[in-house]
Amino acid sequence: MTTPKPCLPATAVARFLQLIRFSHTIFALPFALAALVVAARGWPDGRVFALVLVCMILARTAAMLFNRLVDWSIDQRNPRTATRHLLLPQPVAWGLLVLCAAGFIVAAAAINSVAGLLSLVALAIIFFYSVTKRFTDATHFFLGVALAVAPAGAWVAQTGRLELPPLVLGLGVICWVAGFDLIYATQDYEFDRREGLRSLVVKLGIARSLRVAQWLHLGMLVALGAFGVVAQLGLIYYCTTPLIAAALVYEHRSAASADLAGINRAFFQSNAFVSAVFLVGTVADVVSRS
Repeated sequence: MTTPKPCLPATAVARFLQLIRFSHTIFALPFALAALVVAARGWPDGRVFALVLVCMILARTAAMLFNRLVDWSIDQRNPRTATRHLLLPQPVAWGLLVLCAAGFIVAAAAINSVAGLLSLVALAIIFFYSVTKRFTDATHFFLGVALAVAPAGAWVAQTGRLELPPLVLGLGVICWVAGFDLIYATQDYEFDRREGLRSLVVKLGIARSLRVAQWLHLGMLVALGAFGVVAQLGLIYYCTTPLIAAALVYEHRSAASADLAGINRAFFQSNAFVSAVFLVGTVADVVSRS
C-alpha cells in the first residue's frame, strides 16, 4: 500500500505563507499597533505607522524562518509537522531569513536611532526562543517574551524611549502567550517526551499544564487592567475585558475536550479575537479622548 502524497499549496507564495504561519501575525501585531496609538495619544504619523508595520512583518517572518530552520530535522520526525520541510527548500529559507532580518534592521533604523540599536536586541530575543526547548522547561515564557517585544518596539518607535506602560503590557502579553502555548503544546506531549525536548507540558503533564495556563491567562487580565491604569485609559478600554475573558474561557473549554481539531480551531479563533478586541477597544478609547 502506497503512502498518499501530502497536499501542499499550489504556488510558492502560498507554501511560504503556510511555512511561516502568516495568518498568526494577527496575534502580536494588534498589541504593537495599540501601543503605538497609546504612545502617540491618537493617530500616529503615517510614516512611523508604515515602518512599524513593516518591522512587525519582517521580524516575525525572520523569527518563524529561524524557528523552522533550527527545528528542520525535528519537524520531519513529528507527525504533526512532517510536511513542513516540503514547503520550501532549506537554502531558500536561509536566504529569506537573511533578507528579512536585514530588512528589519534597516526599517527600524529608519524610524529613529534608538529603534535601530534595539532592533539587534529584538532579533536576538526572538531568535533565542527557538533553541530554548533544548535546555529549559520554561520555553513557553521565552515565546511570550519574544512576542512582548512587539508593543515595546512600537512604543520606542513613537517616543524614542522605553517607559512603564509597554512594559506592563508586555507582561500581559507574556502571560497570554505562555498560556496559549501551553495549551498548544499538549498536542506534542508524546512526541516531545520521546525526543527529549523540554517544556512544562512534558514536566507537569497535560492536566496540570492546562491549570497553569488558566492561571497565566488570569494574570494576563490583571496585567491588562494595570496597563489601563498606567496608560491612563478610560471606560471604552475596560469594556473589552469581559470580551477577552470570554474568549479565553472558550479556549480553555476547547482544550479540556482534548480534541485536536477543537484545540487548533480554538487556538486561532480565540487568540485572534483577543488581539483584535484589544486593538479596537484601545484605539477607540484613545481616539475618543484625543
